[in-house]
Amino acid sequence: MNLASVLPLAVVMVAGPQVISAIFLASSRDAKRSSVAFLAGSGLATLTGLSVWYLVFHLIRGGGDGDKDDGTRRLIDWIVLAILLVLMVLVYLRRKRSEPPKWMGKLEEAGPRFAFVLGILLFLAMPSDEATMAAVAGSLAGHGKPWPHLLPFLFVTLLLLALPLVALLVFGQRAVAVLPKIRNWANNHSWLVSEAVILIFVAIVASDLTR
Repeated sequence: MNLASVLPLAVVMVAGPQVISAIFLASSRDAKRSSVAFLAGSGLATLTGLSVWYLVFHLIRGGGDGDKDDGTRRLIDWIVLAILLVLMVLVYLRRKRSEPPKWMGKLEEAGPRFAFVLGILLFLAMPSDEATMAAVAGSLAGHGKPWPHLLPFLFVTLLLLALPLVALLVFGQRAVAVLPKIRNWANNHSWLVSEAVILIFVAIVASDLTR
């Protein structure tokens, strides 16, 4: 198990209400400040969640040296595999909504403070994100990777979440016209991308278990 194998799960982290909220905020009245505040809240929540799960799995591993404790590593791999299967169910259950929740319409008038709190809540209170963070942290901790290995995953997650803001800064009003179309596509199809990414990671974990 290496760092590159967990990075695609960042797609699962942002798919759904997270990226849709980011798109709404990029089209809001105070788009730049609200988007940055949303990213700050999301980053804080993700870093906290990853760190807590990393500590949990590090304690399960017992502070052993990498793969020397093969039995514990395999136990954690089985736990991660179970989490991934639960995550697949969660993603499927939320797979399609005809339109975003009504509260998202209020994001067009949201200020930075609201956006910051929303970023925290969307990443700490969503079962699918908790499962994703647990899978990532468990995979890295179970294979003896140090805590800083979590940071690239955090960076990729925030980079994906920042794409609507980047589009706004680069393309201006042209981006504002296109973002609703991207939002609708994400609302209807992002679950398929998430399921594909999870399946790939399931295959990686299963392959590791058969070694």
